[in-house]
Amino acid sequence: QVQLVESGGGQVQAGGSLRLSCTASGNVGSIYALGWYRQAPGKERELVAEADGDGRTNIAHSGQGRFTNSRDYGQNMLYLQMNTLNNVDTTVCLCHARLITVVGIYDYWGKGTQVTVST
Repeated sequence: QVQLVESGGGQVQAGGSLRLSCTASGNVGSIYALGWYRQAPGKERELVAEADGDGRTNIAHSGQGRFTNSRDYGQNMLYLQMNTLNNVDTTVCLCHARLITVVGIYDYWGKGTQVTVST
């Protein structure tokens, strides 16, 4: 079992920046991938960024050139630096962990942190 707690959300004006943090605890030794998803009201949840267990990171097209995803493998933390925010970034951002164990693959989610961009 893994617990994920996000922080760093808030309200900013268009063009501003936020830095999100996700702290993982519990069975962190089985975490393979940590990632960020987001969901706007009435829309589907979408992948924002991910970092796998092999040192690879990925940013979705919506965040390319603006977002930077980083994972601290030693402290089991995930960060998302978001710059040049605009109104489409007004979403609930959720931390996601995928665990790979000898008995199966499991997914865990944080409760989310609200990002609101004012235009």
